[in-house]
Amino acid sequence: MGIFSRIADIFKANVNDALDRAEDPEKMLKQMVIEMEESVNKATMAVAQAIANEKSLERKIAKARQDSADWQQKAVQALQAGREDLARAALERKAIADRNLADLQPIYEQAKATTAKLRQQLDQLKAKLDEARARQSTLIARSQAAKAQKQLAQAFSGVGSDAFSKFDKFEGKIEQLEAEASAYEQLAGESTSLEQEFKLLGSSSAVEDELAKLKASLGQLPPSSTQEQSS
Repeated sequence: MGIFSRIADIFKANVNDALDRAEDPEKMLKQMVIEMEESVNKATMAVAQAIANEKSLERKIAKARQDSADWQQKAVQALQAGREDLARAALERKAIADRNLADLQPIYEQAKATTAKLRQQLDQLKAKLDEARARQSTLIARSQAAKAQKQLAQAFSGVGSDAFSKFDKFEGKIEQLEAEASAYEQLAGESTSLEQEFKLLGSSSAVEDELAKLKASLGQLPPSSTQEQSS
């Protein structure tokens, strides 16, 4: 009985210890399963010893019962031979065997009940171990997913408000440079346009003079215009 209570304490201690050292759940889960397997092996040995004790008592009871029967037969044989003294001695031995049988019987019944209970508890323990093995892969998968999620969260937490504020600052500077460039382009465009207009004006006046001279040489100017040209 004590072995199973100790195993239960070991399981509880393992769980609490794993929770306290949760920095590596996967390693702890594997270690817990190994320790549970060792505990099951110890419990199996305890059950085996209980079964061996039960079988030993069973053999002793069978021998005591056989001894009682043998001494009974010898007492009958002695009386038939006219040896009452031998018959009395045989019956005394039979009484010893009967007392031994009476003493062993309750011990055997208790051992048999204990063995049955230990077998049941061992089966429950093995079922718990099977369940732990089945859940181990699921828990390890959950642990790996949690680790990945934690790493991702830590990566995002590293890009804090300070980093975003720096992005905003650089963006503001770039927008200012774009605005300044646009303003310079606009001023440069206005200056070029004004100079171009003056050039066009000068070019147009020269062209008109040349056209008037050509018309005068060809006699195509009106009279008033010719007089003005000659004057």
